[in-house]
Amino acid sequence: MKKNELKAWTVWDWPVRLLHWSLVLTVVSAWILGGRSGRLGEWHEWLGYAAAAVVVLRLIWGACGSRYARFRQFVRAPRFTLRYGRQVLHGEAPRYLGHNPLGGAMVVLLLGCVGALSLSGWLYTTDWLWGYEWLYQVHFVLGWLLVGLVALHLVGVVLTGWQHGENLVRAMLTGRKAAPQNDDVA
Repeated sequence: MKKNELKAWTVWDWPVRLLHWSLVLTVVSAWILGGRSGRLGEWHEWLGYAAAAVVVLRLIWGACGSRYARFRQFVRAPRFTLRYGRQVLHGEAPRYLGHNPLGGAMVVLLLGCVGALSLSGWLYTTDWLWGYEWLYQVHFVLGWLLVGLVALHLVGVVLTGWQHGENLVRAMLTGRKAAPQNDDVA
């Protein structure tokens, strides 16, 4: 295998993978340590700030990072994404080397939800809005919305991996996927 062939197989660079797994770690840890008070509450807050920082870094990398890291490469118009969703349901969806249109929409939804969750959590700690029950409820609902989005994301990873015969978790660990063939979208 030649060096340039190996490079063609690299899809997700190390910043994308590092930010992805950092977000997984901070969100899962914050969820486990969630709560309104006590020592664990402080950890929950700091993990929320860390998750917010990861979202900001991913937004920056999505604007100026490598080809498959850039949002313009994988974020599609809703009409296009819905058409792709119908293709998935009929078993006719093409394989994408990077994120497919549904995966791109999920990236936007997940980053937006984590960002809103971090913002609502921070606002709840400010003197201005501390103790407001409605803000706690917003944060609570966003937390459960995130759980639902993560579940959909995992279903999408499994379904897409099964339909195209590839291990997407391994790809997010190594950054590599099989090179595009025939009708694949690179």
